[in-house]
Amino acid sequence: MRVREGCVLTIGNFDGVHVGHQEIFRTARRIAHERGTEMVVMTFEPHPVAVLYPQKASGVLTPLSLKLRLLENYADNCIIVLEDNKDLLSLSPEAFVDEFLAATIRPAVLVEGDDFHFGAGRAGDVRTLAEFGRAKGFEVTVVPARQIELATGQFLRVSSTIVRYMLEGGHVAEAAAALSRPYRLISPIVSGWGRGRKLGFPTLNMSKPAQIVPGEGVYVGLVETAATEQALLQQHEHIPAVFSIGQARTFGDEHPLLIEAHLLIPEVGDMTGRWMAMDFVQRLRSQHKFGSPEELVTQITKDCQRARAILADSQDRRSQ
Repeated sequence: MRVREGCVLTIGNFDGVHVGHQEIFRTARRIAHERGTEMVVMTFEPHPVAVLYPQKASGVLTPLSLKLRLLENYADNCIIVLEDNKDLLSLSPEAFVDEFLAATIRPAVLVEGDDFHFGAGRAGDVRTLAEFGRAKGFEVTVVPARQIELATGQFLRVSSTIVRYMLEGGHVAEAAAALSRPYRLISPIVSGWGRGRKLGFPTLNMSKPAQIVPGEGVYVGLVETAATEQALLQQHEHIPAVFSIGQARTFGDEHPLLIEAHLLIPEVGDMTGRWMAMDFVQRLRSQHKFGSPEELVTQITKDCQRARAILADSQDRRSQ
């Protein structure tokens, strides 16, 4: 890909493509259009922590395929993916600027968030970047962090780390506010135990994805399916569903984590091997160990009724 000299560039991992990232992209695109040039997004794969400290690496929010699909909504058809490696991450801030900016891309403006860091040990920040810019001929625009208001009335600074904490705690509605969309898991459909079908509530079972999985619980959500991962990114089915993330303790304590979706539509048949996206709308309840399968069926029936009501209300609010 050939990048036009004098472009407007933003650099970051951008995991989640949350509202803070989106503000950076909008600012960069506005400046690019004002200057009659193109906006360029440079991102990294994998996350730097996964390269330097793999044992400490947390799951990602957006796998690369989904991240690129989301970035297409903001970038002017110009996205650069740098493969992270130890050599790249060991560059000093000045060497990174010289080798990846001044020598190859030669941007006119860099647009970054106020918490941007770069170079070995994250030694460079926006002030360092501005100093290099004055010496090497580019400007730096700093975009303040975005905040969201929680149900408690508190305001929270949005970051990828905060979104991960929200999801791990099961706070998917708050995560959706921080992302400006429901959180999405993507992975192939696999064969399950078949217990849901025997109870009258068949499920699609997802293989555990290389992403942050929301905390154990029952959720309202929307599902999309497709033959391949790439086809899935183009789907807009939005099938209403109830999700269960847990270990099916009603049937014993030795089960692995199950990620299941019961679709609130008529029987769809065997979809094993297809890809599925699960969009998390709202948490319904925590997981419980029920005294009998009959008690579980009663509760699932209530879950489905609540889920339909929540999704119908959400649809009504969107159409107003």
